[in-house]
Amino acid sequence: MYSSVSTMFPTSCDTFVALPPSTEGQRVVFGKNSDRPCDEVQEVVHFHAKHYAPGEKLECTYIKIEQAPHTYAVVLSRPAWLWGAEMGANEHQVCIGNEAVWGREAVDGEEALLGMDLVRLGLERADTAEKALKVITDLLEKHGQGGSCMEDNCSFTYHNSFLISDRREAWVLETSGRHWAAEKVKGKNQTLDKEHPELREYARSRGWWDGNTAFNFAKAYSYTATGRIEASDTRYCEGKKMMENSKGHITAQTMMGILRDKESGINMEGAFMTTASMVSVVPRDPTLPGVHYFTATPDPERSVFKPFIFVNDISQLTHTCSPWYGVDDPVKQKPRFQSKPDRKHLLFLKHEVVAAIIEANKERGEKIIQNMRDLESEKLAQVEVFLNEGVEDITVVNLFSDTAQEEMIAYSKN
Repeated sequence: MYSSVSTMFPTSCDTFVALPPSTEGQRVVFGKNSDRPCDEVQEVVHFHAKHYAPGEKLECTYIKIEQAPHTYAVVLSRPAWLWGAEMGANEHQVCIGNEAVWGREAVDGEEALLGMDLVRLGLERADTAEKALKVITDLLEKHGQGGSCMEDNCSFTYHNSFLISDRREAWVLETSGRHWAAEKVKGKNQTLDKEHPELREYARSRGWWDGNTAFNFAKAYSYTATGRIEASDTRYCEGKKMMENSKGHITAQTMMGILRDKESGINMEGAFMTTASMVSVVPRDPTLPGVHYFTATPDPERSVFKPFIFVNDISQLTHTCSPWYGVDDPVKQKPRFQSKPDRKHLLFLKHEVVAAIIEANKERGEKIIQNMRDLESEKLAQVEVFLNEGVEDITVVNLFSDTAQEEMIAYSKN
């Protein structure tokens, strides 16, 4: 599969956000399907808030950068071979997902920060969406983005866009190399609200903008021929239509349904497929918890969205945490990617078996999927109480891990 990547059309993810009054209640609803190589394992992991001494360094996927004095607690869904994340949230209910994008600017194969590193850095270092935007753009300007985005020597690289939300608002950040442009989500009439100081001059110097007509970031920095990404356009249109059909009543269930939709291509199948999914529900009321659902398994149609709530004393999410190889990991050694170790976590292994059963035995498969939906519905109802009334730490400290355990039991329930 990896050898064919260079001839494949670009493949990106689908990320959504809905703000009040489009949602049900005063809640922000965020969702993402992570579309990645079909044999890639994605883990869900949690890291506590932490203080660091001055001058400490941080090792990201490929490069070391300056560590922040303090990092916030985060929950991440990430390809198990890298440091960053495809999507995640932090204790302040900031949610971020990235997208692969391509344009006129050549994609730098030189190792720098991955877009997925920037997702995690934004979550660890910012307590609002706008601050996360600042963290990401500052690091982008300083260190750049680059390096293989797959666990392979195929040099599959891309620029990144980001959808960033918190309790109050959401931002769209588009990048091209070290240049960037950002819009606050505010309705139909979108305009640039922030941009790299040399964004327009760089476009003019490259002949992408004449300097006289109204500046349009997409027109200046995108491919002149958009045939490469027609599939993404189709998914965008279908996703937008589904969101609009539920306008005013968008809930976690609405978002899960959209992410499960295969006809639109949003739930992707093939060499690149939906390897993990996330839905977050964040009340605007700061006294109420945000709830972050993750599958940690491929194909949301055959997975359970499991709830996570930030509280004290959470242990590592062992059911969805992949084996760790430390300095012996082939990703950390040069030349990189000379071998691929087994990165399957416990839930992935169980899910892999049950996915084969669902495929081979229709009747039994339907029963297994119904068991999974029943469990998910039970958790959605339980969490709805927390979203309305709040939580005590002791009641939800193992909520995600317990649900993962119950999911594995549901696989074999008669």
